[in-house]
Amino acid sequence: MENRFETFTVLINRISRNIRKIKNQEMEEYQLRSAHISCLYYLYASDGLTAAELCERCEEDKATVSRALEYLESNGYLACQPKSVKRYRSPLMLTEKGTAFGKMIAEKIERVLEEVSAGLTEEERLAFYRSLSIISDSLDTVAKNSGK
Repeated sequence: MENRFETFTVLINRISRNIRKIKNQEMEEYQLRSAHISCLYYLYASDGLTAAELCERCEEDKATVSRALEYLESNGYLACQPKSVKRYRSPLMLTEKGTAFGKMIAEKIERVLEEVSAGLTEEERLAFYRSLSIISDSLDTVAKNSGK
């Protein structure tokens, strides 16, 4: 049982750390960090989202997303419209610069995903994602009920 716990937690942590590391290395020359990449990617992949929606998609807390959005807006990657609505609920739109970077990020993500899944069949990949989803949902339930 101990080995199962160690294997699970170590592998999940390694995957998460490596994803963050890849994001940071790939975008270091542009002074973009992991949270910036996630925000740009999800904004590029959709027709605009609010900060609240980005928090959900990125699985990041409000403060992290808020800092990332402030950086991206002040550096010309996105614009917040309209100014009269509460900022957290205002639609965010990529600028031309943001759209170009969003496209570049999406292409890099696609290349990485192709590379890391090269040793898997389509059926194995689908089963893996299905298993991860079940584990994630189960952990959410346990976390919500823990301490009660």
